[in-house]
Amino acid sequence: MERILERYERYAYAQSQLIATDLESQGSWTLEYAKLKARMEVLQKSQRNFMGEDLDSLSLKELQNLEQQLDNSLKSTRIRKNQLMYESISELHKKGKALQEEHNLLTAKVQEKEKELAEQAQWKQQNQDLDSPSFLLQQPLHALNISGNCLARDSGDDQGIPPQNRTNTPLPAWMLRHVNK
Repeated sequence: MERILERYERYAYAQSQLIATDLESQGSWTLEYAKLKARMEVLQKSQRNFMGEDLDSLSLKELQNLEQQLDNSLKSTRIRKNQLMYESISELHKKGKALQEEHNLLTAKVQEKEKELAEQAQWKQQNQDLDSPSFLLQQPLHALNISGNCLARDSGDDQGIPPQNRTNTPLPAWMLRHVNK
């Protein structure tokens, strides 16, 4: 029986302690709530003052403090803005240099390609001129490293072509035979 009574007293004492701490914590929560509410009202008033509202209730000293805070905020804002603008300008300069280098590279490639195309066109023109019959007709046989005798021998008939025709014309012997006839 004594143990049961001891247990009862312990539980009763623990419960009274719990209730007391709840009341204390509830009181501290009430106090904390009041502090936070007052802080929120001060911050809201400051915000309105920074926005230029409710300035009538401020004293000269408070207005000077507000002006100083606004000046400091404005300076900080300008510093940050200038920093961002400088970084942006710097980045744009880097991009501009990269684009200029790319432009120079592409210009060099275009010039190289144009040079190659001009050389190819010149080469084709020279080869076309060398292959054309008019070119052969304009050149003497010795310039073409062709002898009239060789052409005549190739045709198999030396006697039908006069010697002046064999050495002075760039025509092949088989053509000379048809011209002379």
